[in-house]
Amino acid sequence: MYLSAYGGDETLYRLFFITRKQRRRFLGIAALLLFICFCAISGYNLFSNRTVGCHIKDLAEPVVLAEAQPNDITEGMPTEEPPKMAYLTFDDGPSVVTEQILDVLKQQDVPASFFVIAADNNIKYLPTLKRTVAEGHCIALHSCSHAYNKIYRNTDAFWADLAALNTKLKPYVSEPPMVLRFPGGSSNTVSHKYGGSNIMKDLKQQAEAKGYIYVDWNVCARDALGGNPSPDTIARTVIKECKEKTKAVILFHDTARNKNTAAALPAIIQWLKDNDFTFDTVDHLTESF
Repeated sequence: MYLSAYGGDETLYRLFFITRKQRRRFLGIAALLLFICFCAISGYNLFSNRTVGCHIKDLAEPVVLAEAQPNDITEGMPTEEPPKMAYLTFDDGPSVVTEQILDVLKQQDVPASFFVIAADNNIKYLPTLKRTVAEGHCIALHSCSHAYNKIYRNTDAFWADLAALNTKLKPYVSEPPMVLRFPGGSSNTVSHKYGGSNIMKDLKQQAEAKGYIYVDWNVCARDALGGNPSPDTIARTVIKECKEKTKAVILFHDTARNKNTAAALPAIIQWLKDNDFTFDTVDHLTESF
């Protein structure tokens, strides 16, 4: 019957039969590959979520400092250039990368400030803080959990989380730090989803009343989770933003995904030195920034 349908050409029939079979096999293989890809992506996302820390989409915009304007008395008179200051700050550590960062800082002989957390994924690296303190760097507060939906639920939740962080830091830091950086920055909007539009205003007022200085940034390395920028890209980003500044508070990140940040530091520090910046730590700032 099949032969008559194809004009008695057995070869044509076999070719058609094989082609249909191959088509079914191809569709089966394609479906299997799509399923494997879906599982791989799902597994990657699950693994990625284990790393706690800042996400670039949640960060507030860098602070823009107003430049001093000449007045009628001083206009035209020679003025002394203000000293250039650089504050290297690292959020979300300590991590497996912290030792690499400390090695660079030691080699370059510059201090830095570390806004630390104590979440499950980095708790085992807290002993690294002993070296951090011993080498003259500043330990500052970021949060314990870094979970926006937890810490920004209300102001009491934020301070309870910070108290938990101080408890975990006790074995490594002699005095409780009085400098903090709000996760996402002091003008973030991600907190509004959980604690309302006034929560950051309330937290800033409470922080000052408690004697804390909170520190934002005006230079962002854009090395937060995602994208994995190269060391050269990170260095160029920071240098570009520092060129017109006399006070540069630079935001870096210190997580397992920030090996390229550590690799970018020598070029950044050398550029800052070549352009007459002096390095300091944020505990020497006298007011919130």
